[in-house]
Amino acid sequence: MASPSGDPETPPVLPGSVLVIGACGQLGLELVAALRQRYEPHLVVAADVRPPKDPNLLAGGPFELLDVLDRTRLDKLIRQYRPKQIYHLAALLSATAEKNPLFGWQLNMDGLLIVLEAAVAHGVAQVYWPSSIAVFGPDTPRDHTPQVTIMNPNTVYGISKLAGEQWCEWYHRKHGLDVRSLRYPGLIGYKSLPGGGTTDYAVDIYHKAVAGAPYECFLEEDTYLPMMYMPDALKATLDLMHAPAEQIKVRTSYNLGAMSFSPAEITASIQKHVPDFEVTYAPDARQQIANSWPASIDDSKARQDWGWQPEFDLDKMTADMLLHLKEMQPA
Repeated sequence: MASPSGDPETPPVLPGSVLVIGACGQLGLELVAALRQRYEPHLVVAADVRPPKDPNLLAGGPFELLDVLDRTRLDKLIRQYRPKQIYHLAALLSATAEKNPLFGWQLNMDGLLIVLEAAVAHGVAQVYWPSSIAVFGPDTPRDHTPQVTIMNPNTVYGISKLAGEQWCEWYHRKHGLDVRSLRYPGLIGYKSLPGGGTTDYAVDIYHKAVAGAPYECFLEEDTYLPMMYMPDALKATLDLMHAPAEQIKVRTSYNLGAMSFSPAEITASIQKHVPDFEVTYAPDARQQIANSWPASIDDSKARQDWGWQPEFDLDKMTADMLLHLKEMQPA
């Protein structure tokens, strides 16, 4: 398949060729922007249960209200826009889902099944659905966690993601649906505020540093977790979705890695630019969640199958985050 630019690995750009569900979230906002750079902006349809707080964030193309649990509404939008790709990002994240477990399960699980069923019914060519390092658990090897290993999650979010991975593989095997997925580590970006995840400290800490305020961290200072800067997450997502189908060997979800660090290390990285930045530690319930997750990820399958390679390490990310957050500060 060839794009207008002649790239043989890029699906054709057709009217309404991409639908992004959960477009107002941390990943969604930036993915919509990246897709609208890759395709013509009016061909990327952003959808969410409510409009963005800042209407300008998604003003570059169509926006539709959609509760992903409303199959009738989803069917209507698919018939209207005829998407060739659906990126289904709507979910309740780890810490938030623990506070509202039944709704977390309903949104994360039923939402995925509704999208998969609709994709099969309407002949949608590709579906992207994000998984997470939350699929692992306290029995999983924490260092260099392999692609295939013991998976025994103990959070609602992790349980739903593990079940979702199996459903994705099932729909590929039984229906031939081209579903692709990545197990994201903690995602760090400057364009949106934290959204209720256990790794969100690594977003909030930069905001506090730029504001000249101290930061109280909800994890212990030596808690290592896999992390990734948003530009790398976007690159990985688009690389995966535009790789030839024969290169996609994993139909549950690919391990994805970039860097691992602790709160003490990210603090030290920030202090190279903001020497008087202060951090204190007051671990809360999110510490237990973090303790059940990997400290580092083996993503060799993604590197072998479709050439994954991150671009940012901790210090490079810190410099870029601080630069952009300072630019965004009111004059």
